[in-house]
Amino acid sequence: MSVSAERAGVAARTGIDPRGPRFSAAITATLLLVTVLLAVAGAAAAAFWLLVALTALFAWGAFAGVRRHPFGLLFAKLVRPRLAPPTELEDPRPPTFAQGVGFAVTLAGVVLALLGVPFAVPIAAGAAFFAAFLNAVFDFCLGCQLYLLLVRARVIRTA
Repeated sequence: MSVSAERAGVAARTGIDPRGPRFSAAITATLLLVTVLLAVAGAAAAAFWLLVALTALFAWGAFAGVRRHPFGLLFAKLVRPRLAPPTELEDPRPPTFAQGVGFAVTLAGVVLALLGVPFAVPIAAGAAFFAAFLNAVFDFCLGCQLYLLLVRARVIRTA
């Protein structure tokens, strides 16, 4: 068996349904939009705590993996059984990396808010919303694309 065929076999066994991250992104985008709206409406404390919760969820996805993320589990248990099987599976590493990017962005917002930086929460939530919205609506994952660029630049080793 060639190395590429072997890698393809491993990806097929360990891959994820590509609709799962889009489902998660839709929920995340909705919650991030609520965060921005709360912050703009003057409910700063509620916006801050919602961003803290979303930061924890991004950390969960980044460190435990997208399969173990609560929204990934929700998709696997309630949504995927009602859908036709996917035509192909996706490598979980790019979406997991994307969760790490979301974690970094939202964590920056939380830390800056704690340091008293005005508008840190809505700006961080807005940036994360933009990325989650692109993934949910257009199937374009910014964090995944960043991962692929870093792999091509040999900053991240995959084998």
